[in-house]
Amino acid sequence: MPVKVATRGSPLARWQAEHVAELLGTDVELIVVETTGDKRQDVPIWEMGGRGVFVKEVQAAVLDGRADVAVHSAKDLPSEATPGLIIGAVPPRGDARDALVGCALDDLPTGGRVGTGSVRRRAQIAAYRPDLTFAGLRGNMATRLSKAGEFEAIVVAAVALERLGEDARISEILEPDVMLPQVAQGALAVECREDDEETHVRLRAIEHGPSRAAVDAERAFLGELGSGCDLPVGAHAVAEGASRLTLTGLIASLDGRVVLRHTATDLDGPALGRAVARHLLDNAGGAALMEEIRA
Repeated sequence: MPVKVATRGSPLARWQAEHVAELLGTDVELIVVETTGDKRQDVPIWEMGGRGVFVKEVQAAVLDGRADVAVHSAKDLPSEATPGLIIGAVPPRGDARDALVGCALDDLPTGGRVGTGSVRRRAQIAAYRPDLTFAGLRGNMATRLSKAGEFEAIVVAAVALERLGEDARISEILEPDVMLPQVAQGALAVECREDDEETHVRLRAIEHGPSRAAVDAERAFLGELGSGCDLPVGAHAVAEGASRLTLTGLIASLDGRVVLRHTATDLDGPALGRAVARHLLDNAGGAALMEEIRA
């Protein structure tokens, strides 16, 4: 019997679901679901409540039994667990970095127009190049690429272009010291029902320990901040040897004039994520900055 996989309907989401099916080595039936984020492409993500706008309806298909598993871009998941569901597997992570299409960052002209729907990306580019201007950009990858000519450059996830065979469009990949990625960017999260032990056992076979550890650390960072897509925050964890992780976290002002970063290393990923967040909030002025942004 095929595994029923709930997914969004975009080409990238379908690629991700089919990739998980390939890793599982089994036949699948795709249960395609339209999410709030897919329906309202004229509204910035942070105005719809940030994280969760691309996953809630997909998760509902698993909870009500229409599907056995849900495949998500891990960056779209809220930091809080959804009651009744568990992340059964995080397969090997792809490239976590962001990329520019159209022009490299240092080659953009003064006043150049950059397209992005992310406050995180906008703040960090503005910090590096305060002379640039910005405009919103939403839609699936094909839509964004079709609009690239309206800007000097657009910012997208490098892994999305690679998975869709569009990596030749990349003008520059932005290293984390310039653009810290979104929490869990480049990773997939496969959810199943908490009480579905049979499916959970099957998912364990595609779990990738280092990727899971990094994602758990980054999600713990976000959870400690209590933030999502509505604020300029980012985190990136890298495995150091068999069990140690190094994580860099970021909180920025919307205009990029203030960028707070902190890096630490620990054996325990979730503890590391929480510790980096607490340092930024309590010792680096992050709490006051977040209050100012929300106000």
